[in-house]
Amino acid sequence: MRVAIFGGSFNPPHAAHQLVALYVLETAPVDEVWLVPAYKHPFGKSLAPYEDRVAMCELAARALGPRAKVSRAEEELAQRPEFVASRTLDLVEHVAAAGHAPRLVIGADILHETVKWYRWDAVARIAPPIVVGRGGYADGDGVDDAAAHDGVHIQMPELSSTRIRELAAAGRHDELASLVPREVLRYIAEHRLYRT
Repeated sequence: MRVAIFGGSFNPPHAAHQLVALYVLETAPVDEVWLVPAYKHPFGKSLAPYEDRVAMCELAARALGPRAKVSRAEEELAQRPEFVASRTLDLVEHVAAAGHAPRLVIGADILHETVKWYRWDAVARIAPPIVVGRGGYADGDGVDDAAAHDGVHIQMPELSSTRIRELAAAGRHDELASLVPREVLRYIAEHRLYRT
């Protein structure tokens, strides 16, 4: 199966995440898109509990239909005795070893940081990137990158989970209603997430 891997903290997932997943499903040569919540933040940042982020991703994916899934691959990798840190190379190798043909969904903002990634050349070879434009960043043009990538010539809204957490902490749910999927917003309220 041709799988688009869309990883992130998803702390919480928001409408722009859904737009990216839908765009990839409708335009890229893939059979499914998998939202893959990070088990732990690679730089030790505090996250909502993993189970909550998985549940919110499932609610966000449900609206996109049966070709959008949530994968617990990061959790599976973290249970290995040799696990040290969450690395994209381990994830794409894990998906490929299961018999799938992975593609990696990344934002144009991240593409410029791949020089810092562990063995980016191998990541791009195993899971050729699908680059999605993000407000304020080009879509990959002019990036000195030996690995080929598909530049997606569209820009997604400039929306961040950080801003959503700030609004949730301030109790500004009226503003959140246009930024977060309805079911995810309900989950945040019911589980009292992101409150100070």
